[in-house]
This record gives sequence, structure tokens and C-alpha cells, in this order.
Amino acid sequence: MNYNIALLPGDGIGPEVTAQAVKAVEAVCRRFGHGVRFTEGLIGAAAIERCGNPYPEETHALCLASDAVLFGAVGDPRYDNDPTAKVRPEQGLLAMRKRLGLYANLRPIETFAALVDRSPLKRERVEGADFLYVRELTGGMYFGEKGRRDEGDTAFDTCVYSRAEVERILALAFTYAERRRRHLTVVDKANVLETSRLWRQVAREMAPRYPDVQVDYMYVDNAAMQLIREPKAFDVLVTENTFGDILTDEASCIPGSMGLLASASIGEHTSLFEPIHGSWPQAAGKNIANPLAAILSAAMLFEYAFSRAEEGRAIRAAVAASLDAGVVTEDLAAEGKACPTTEVGDWIAKQIKTQRL
Repeated sequence: MNYNIALLPGDGIGPEVTAQAVKAVEAVCRRFGHGVRFTEGLIGAAAIERCGNPYPEETHALCLASDAVLFGAVGDPRYDNDPTAKVRPEQGLLAMRKRLGLYANLRPIETFAALVDRSPLKRERVEGADFLYVRELTGGMYFGEKGRRDEGDTAFDTCVYSRAEVERILALAFTYAERRRRHLTVVDKANVLETSRLWRQVAREMAPRYPDVQVDYMYVDNAAMQLIREPKAFDVLVTENTFGDILTDEASCIPGSMGLLASASIGEHTSLFEPIHGSWPQAAGKNIANPLAAILSAAMLFEYAFSRAEEGRAIRAAVAASLDAGVVTEDLAAEGKACPTTEVGDWIAKQIKTQRL
């Protein structure tokens, strides 16, 4: 097979970590006999500087013409520290999600044997944790009507969901639950919010179509507690955009480092794969950023965009081997044993080529 991948490195450490993911993709393609071509596009602050638009039309056209998108990160302190800025890097990511119809964000949470004691939670709580978070990505408060009135002294952000938006994300969550351990948790705030009551109503209507899936319902505040108290109790969780944004970042502490967590955004057009960490501008250019989340995002790319499970396993096995061997960046390394970002990427690419599967 020949694959065309849009490469959007973005800002901060984005270019550094995506470069290591490219090495992994190229290595696995050589091993399995695939062709691959990367075409780079602009997004975020890098795009604002070049053309004033955080998601240029050229980038959108590139994404639509590609088989998958491998994305780094957006964000720049010049915009973070300017509350009056009309154009921001993050608007590029939101625009890309909306225009590509990427309505579902998938974040798998799993622990690695070599790092289980690095989790802030006790070993017995996290060892064996393995669940998938399905977050609605193009609706809710982030995309609802917003603004200010009373001469700027009153602000509002409106959370809106339609039945169609809720049905499509729940259908996806039910499907993934069927493929896993057949347990779906719907997270909402139905005791307070009308949008949550719609979510719960639709979920209850759909549940009989999936008789093999056990469904339970959990308020978001309780879910936030249970993710820490008993993470192994979950299989697939689904929720709206804002709740999902918060809870998935909370769940990122379970494996021991945000630098380990990959994600996929799928929907109507080309699927996008990205690490969940931010742009970390303070580390940009220092060759210290952890590339494992970006590399694991490449594994998800093969699994979800190309339906190539074996290729995904090859990347995951190489990442696990790097953790076992201590070939890691400073956020995971024992004192004095940290490797540069590029060295980790080179080691994993070599491991993909030579490991026995």
C-alpha cells in the first residue's frame, strides 16, 4: 500500500516530536512493504506568522487530499499573554476539527509495566488499567454562541447539542465498547444541565440496539473522582466536549506521564492523530521533549486510519522496549540517564526494523 500523510508539526515542541513519529512511520512502512509520502502544512502560530490565518486554506486542502493527518501541537505564549488577540493558534485546531468534521476524539489510557510505579496513584490502583475515552469534539460550549455584553462586564458561552450530534458520537462509543469489554459509561450532568438530559435520553433510547453492552450513567463530578479511585473499573467512557477535555487530561496522570498519551480524531473526512500534550514552548529547540505520545499516535494512525493492526503493534512493541531499556527523555529517566528526543526516535525506528514480532 502507498499512503499520503499530511504532516502538521505546528508550534513549540510539535516539530521535534512529529519528526520522531515520522521516523517510526517510515520504519514500519519499510518493514511491511508500504510506500509513504509526507507533505507538510502550516497550522497554529506558525501559520499566523506566515499568512495571518491559523488554519490556511492550503492546509485544509492538503488534509482533504491526504489519507491521514499527523499533527504536533499549537500554542504560543505571545498569544497566551495577550487577552486582546483576535487571532489565536488554538483557533486553527478548532477550525480544523470543525471543517474536517472530526466529531470524535479517541484517547486510550493504558499503563506500561516499566512505568507503573511512576504513576502518582498506587500500583494496585493503576496496574492493568486499560480504557478508552470517546469525547465529542465539534459541539458544545466550545462552538456555541459566545460573547460579552454590559460593556464587556458580562460574558457568556452557550452549550448546544442536537440529537443528531449526540446520536453519532454515542453510536461510535457503543461500537467500540462492543469491540472491547462491552461496558460503556455515559458521563453527563443530567441533574443540572438540559444538554446532559438530552444525552442521557438519547443514550437510553439507543442502548437496546446494543444488547451485549452493559451501560451505566455517571455524573461528571463522580466520574472525576472514580477515574482516580478505581480506574480499572472503566472500559469505554463517552461524554460531551468540555467534560471530555477536562476528564481526559485528568486521566493522563494514570500512566505516569502526559508524554505517553496518544489520540485520534475521526469523523466525516480525513482522520487526525496527535499527542495530547501541548506545545511546551519553553522546551522548544532543546531536544528534551518526550516523543513517545507522538510515536504512539502514529501507531493509532495505522490502526484507525489504515486498519493495519500489525503495523500498530510493531510501533507499540518498540515503544514498550524503549521504556524497558531506559531509552527515554528526562521526564521519564532515572537521574543522569536521560536521552535526547532525537536519540529516542532513532532507537525506536531501529527497534521497529529489527524486533521479532
